[in-house]
Amino acid sequence: MPDLFADGDLQAPLAERMRPRSLDEVLGQEHLTGSGGVLRRAVESGEIPSMILWGPPGTGKTTLARILGTVSGYRPEQFSAVLAGVRDVRRVAEEARQARRSHGLRTLLFIDEVHRFNKAQQDALLPHVEDGTIVLIGATTENPSFEVISALLSRSHVFVVKPLGAPQLRLLAERALSDAGRGLGGRGLEIGEEALESLIDASDGDARQLLNALETLGTLVAPDAHGRRAVTGATLRRLKDRIFLRSDRQGEEHFNLISALHKSVRGSDPDATLYWLARMLESGQDPLYVARRLVRMASEDVGLADPAALMIAVAARDAVHFIGLPEGALALAEAAVYMALAPKSNSLELAYGRAREAATEQGSRGVPLHLRNAPTRLMKELGYGRAYRYPHDVPGRWVEEDYFPEGLRRRRYYEPSDQGREARLWAAHLERIRRARQMQSPGDGPRRSGSEASSEGEDRKGG
Repeated sequence: MPDLFADGDLQAPLAERMRPRSLDEVLGQEHLTGSGGVLRRAVESGEIPSMILWGPPGTGKTTLARILGTVSGYRPEQFSAVLAGVRDVRRVAEEARQARRSHGLRTLLFIDEVHRFNKAQQDALLPHVEDGTIVLIGATTENPSFEVISALLSRSHVFVVKPLGAPQLRLLAERALSDAGRGLGGRGLEIGEEALESLIDASDGDARQLLNALETLGTLVAPDAHGRRAVTGATLRRLKDRIFLRSDRQGEEHFNLISALHKSVRGSDPDATLYWLARMLESGQDPLYVARRLVRMASEDVGLADPAALMIAVAARDAVHFIGLPEGALALAEAAVYMALAPKSNSLELAYGRAREAATEQGSRGVPLHLRNAPTRLMKELGYGRAYRYPHDVPGRWVEEDYFPEGLRRRRYYEPSDQGREARLWAAHLERIRRARQMQSPGDGPRRSGSEASSEGEDRKGG
């Protein structure tokens, strides 16, 4: 069995050579590795709990496992859930018992892609984790709530490993370019600012993706007369197809494909929609990622012109998670074609953008007293909920009221489109309300006393 925790050599890929060797070198996971972080405390105390490390590719799950495996009193073991079976679990458990009896060592077992373990394999592992024979470190890109059996999950801590942000990726690139021992230092590779920003954007939080791209550039870019390998934005555009594989699930082509699918849906072209959907799924793209983007399209491009689009998109997401591929592809196709054929409206996106701008520019204005809930006597005495007008008390279920913060003039953020249900229902309804608002003053309509308003608010848990 290869030793997961052995140091790599200079012939190893750059991503392997630059792998952090201590918690101080780990980037982007301060919530786990920083001062007071749970993994730092575990290393310092020498007590490693069983855990599941959950996060996207290239974020440091294997690195963290390697570092934990260096803690005194533990012997590291590892295997991939893709290749291992129940027999491997039993063998490791027996070796772990012998190591503990003979040398007092506990066995730390790292299982990569633990979500690929089926129920029988996880059941075989459970008793050894439960009695402490094995300390489990599982790594997964999938939600462990769905992929790990509840009994094993309850005996493990779940730690979220986050994608690296742009500052962390920039620091990683600088380390790799300057480190002459483990990195590319001394090889003359120089990355211009535009090219570096493009590489960071294309890496999408994946450290391995970034380092692989840098290593490829070091090979593809020829040195000049002074031995410099200068990479500019133009160089990167010329070489991009050779840097990022076109089947890459995180590279530029990944975003090109989803952009083409999104624009085909927005452009009401069901045939192009099906083509780009098939391109993504057949090239190995994550179907749940596609489903999430379809949910976004339903709100952004269809919206209230056909509210059913959002329900269908969410149902497709659930169907894909339930049955997987290839069967789930038809659920995605149904949702995508439905949205391509549906009437289009971006009124919600525009309205939310206007409201967000106002909310961020105007600061944290207080909620007016008449809109506040009053669950306590003190709050009632302070006027919370006083003079609130309850729409259900009047015919038509509407009263003129100012629902904006004090000092902020009423503004129109939402303007319905002339498409689908939005035009037939919401636009006409909103216009009636706006005409009525022009005819009434804020003093019209019944108001509730403070006690009535507060009791109503308590019944409705906040109004």
